[in-house]
Amino acid sequence: MRVTTKLGRALGMLAVPGLLAAGVAADACTRAVYLGPNGNVITARSMDWKSDIVSNLWILPRGIARTGEAGPNSIKWTAKYGSVVVSGYDVSSTDGVNEKGLNANMLWLVESEYPHFDGKGKPGLTIAAWAQYALDNFATVAEAVAALEKEPFTVVTDNVPGENRLTTVHLSLSDATGDSAIFEYIKGKLVIHHGREYQVMTNSPTYDGQLALNSYWQGIGGTAMLPGTNRAADRFARASFYINAIPKNEDPNKALASVFSVIRNASVPYGINTPEQPNISSTRWRTVFDHKRQLYFFESALTPNTFWVDLKKIDFSKETGKVKWLDLGHNQDHTFSGEANGDFVEHAPFRFLGLNG
Repeated sequence: MRVTTKLGRALGMLAVPGLLAAGVAADACTRAVYLGPNGNVITARSMDWKSDIVSNLWILPRGIARTGEAGPNSIKWTAKYGSVVVSGYDVSSTDGVNEKGLNANMLWLVESEYPHFDGKGKPGLTIAAWAQYALDNFATVAEAVAALEKEPFTVVTDNVPGENRLTTVHLSLSDATGDSAIFEYIKGKLVIHHGREYQVMTNSPTYDGQLALNSYWQGIGGTAMLPGTNRAADRFARASFYINAIPKNEDPNKALASVFSVIRNASVPYGINTPEQPNISSTRWRTVFDHKRQLYFFESALTPNTFWVDLKKIDFSKETGKVKWLDLGHNQDHTFSGEANGDFVEHAPFRFLGLNG
């Protein structure tokens, strides 16, 4: 396991000219963290996928007993914190926030290679619940890093529902202090990049490679030229420049508008595909989380409205809190407006896809 901080970052691990020439296919998603004045931290992400990823919004209270869904030797835990998540295929948490202001995002990384799991030794955790494990157990990024760097479980992956390819993702966390961490499994080893400077994450290449590429574009300067394609490295460069170039506005609504404009700029237009790289796909939805105000915004590519969930108004208690569901519809085409807390209905919780399912 390797942990990289701002004191230990090495951008020269990969040669930039070689990376610029390499075209790596990857499902396209982008995540960026805005660090504003007065503790105003905002995390935005886009979800890009080639078909309907069957996403819905879920309210999950504290006290839910979970298992890693990896067979008899599965990690077990009880949710310490309540959360609001966006599901993938209603069998995984692909994005979400908890009541303490921790934000988790899972993005595709084709280079991911997880440790071998033979059902012995360390307990297993289905990759479908990797983000949920963080949301259930940790209030801050630092707390999550301290626990996860000890590798208390083995991540167990399986095929994407309906597809003949393994799920290969990396995980980003951000919190109300502006701290960030990126978790990747490279050649079976956990690599963690931890620090406020790790504001942006996209897809291939691995994070070390993305940092090397971005240093090249920083040398050119974003006001002179920025790459404009839908490739992950180009979106990384654009998001990195704009998330820091936008005004550090004292008005939280104006700051929110600026962050929305950044994640839209890094999105892939609906209907666009890249024939030679079929896994680069259209943006289907975006989330933006205002950590300070605890407002979780959702925007579908197929509806005209942006709506939000106010975490401060949710009963997350173990005793009276209820699992609730917001049906976003096929391709997330149901239209909601404004605060959507009242549109959720009670629902049985979804089950995480794993070896038990």
